[in-house]
Amino acid sequence: MNDLALAQTLREKIIADPEVILGDHDLMRALIAANQQAMGANVIDLRGVAMERLERRLDRLEDTHRTVIAAAYENLSGTNQIHRAVLKLLEPLDFHGFMAIVSGDVADILRVDKVRLVLETTRPGDEAALAGLGDALCLAAPGFVQDYMHGGQGRPSRQVVLRRAGDQAPSVYGEAVPVGSEALMRLDLGEGRLPGMLAMGAEDPGLFKPSQGTDLLTFFADVFERAMRRWLVQA
Repeated sequence: MNDLALAQTLREKIIADPEVILGDHDLMRALIAANQQAMGANVIDLRGVAMERLERRLDRLEDTHRTVIAAAYENLSGTNQIHRAVLKLLEPLDFHGFMAIVSGDVADILRVDKVRLVLETTRPGDEAALAGLGDALCLAAPGFVQDYMHGGQGRPSRQVVLRRAGDQAPSVYGEAVPVGSEALMRLDLGEGRLPGMLAMGAEDPGLFKPSQGTDLLTFFADVFERAMRRWLVQA
């Protein structure tokens, strides 16, 4: 097919279906640029300027739309993870099984490297009594939770703290796995009991950041502390 026949074929297709060009941003930009060149440098095409502004606005709207969709998908994925982890907490029939699930299945579902339950105690015999529960349980002196989460600066208003791990991290997670970031959840274990803390540690220093939302982890902490109260009553 020669150039003349090809041009005629393209012309007929464009006339029959102009949306082929109107829907193609690159073609429209090329046509607008050609039109501006044909008018010369002394003529300002206000329609072309308006279209360029509309295109930039459309690009921004599309970027915002993609960002919103990505955030909604991430939130839905996080919600599903928390729901699965909560269902796992309801499965065990004894406290040993509960702690095994916390350090095993729950950690896997939430994709963290370490999960530790920190309980404050004043009774020296507790450590020996709970020795068979593995390294998922960490006993500490009164005031440790407050000091670890907030540096001892008054009663915190936040139940959940997300941050990069500090120098104190090995006292909670041990030395075996380096922890780069952590999610800390303060636990209210009931009247007359010292507070506890559920700590999730990740090697990735960017997994938990202060700028992230905490609604899902707050819900998980609420469920966890209610489960703990049940086990403490039975103990």
